[in-house]
Amino acid sequence: MYTIIADLHTHTLASTHAYSTVQEMAVSAREKGLFALALTDHARTMPGAPGPWFFTSLHELPLVYQGVLLLAGMETNVLDFSGALDISDLERRRMDWVVASIHNLGLPGLENPTVEKCTQLWMRVAHDPVVNVIGHSGSPEFRYDYEAVIPEFGRYHKLVEINAHSFEARPANIPHCREIALCCKKYGVPIVVSSDAHFETSVKDHDAALEMLAEIDFPEALILNANKGRLLEYLRRHTNILQNRKNADAILRSMENA
Repeated sequence: MYTIIADLHTHTLASTHAYSTVQEMAVSAREKGLFALALTDHARTMPGAPGPWFFTSLHELPLVYQGVLLLAGMETNVLDFSGALDISDLERRRMDWVVASIHNLGLPGLENPTVEKCTQLWMRVAHDPVVNVIGHSGSPEFRYDYEAVIPEFGRYHKLVEINAHSFEARPANIPHCREIALCCKKYGVPIVVSSDAHFETSVKDHDAALEMLAEIDFPEALILNANKGRLLEYLRRHTNILQNRKNADAILRSMENA
């Protein structure tokens, strides 16, 4: 079985359908031996999402808290088949970590999905420089051409999420999650395994996803958040963390050598 060192898709009570504070989530991460935790509350079009100052003020939180690397993040909604996201220009500059995902909220823009439309959607998200993670993209309703899109995710340094919460909350997604993982394995595209935790006890709850990955003999080397060095290299090369966070380079180096 794999060892996951970072949970990179989690929610706090700021999302209003999640129920733990930042402190509670960080303490849980520390107690479970995690190196890093990304706080990725929902952006503005999700019902109950936090107000407009929430994300641009996240850097009030320390980069290291409770001994855990704490990433200021967001789960942004894909709004339409052009790949538009509900993230402002200022938020784009301020975020350490961005997960892009589809939530079928009944809003105009994603009506009558087809494989062709969804393939176009994810191709455009693949080219969006702010996005780090493609979140729980295994919905059968929004199925896309994995063979065409997943190599593009790899070319543009998008990490494909295997979301453990989907195995409980979105059972129709499970066979598609497996197909996506097999396609990532085939093309050597890195993934992240995430809990999508909405309460502190679910932090690092990755078992269902890890069991599926073990069944298909998924390479550990392609799981970005199974290795501290891989995660830190990605943060340095493909995020804004060095530019946005005071003393970030020194902090990352000290944590790397700890």
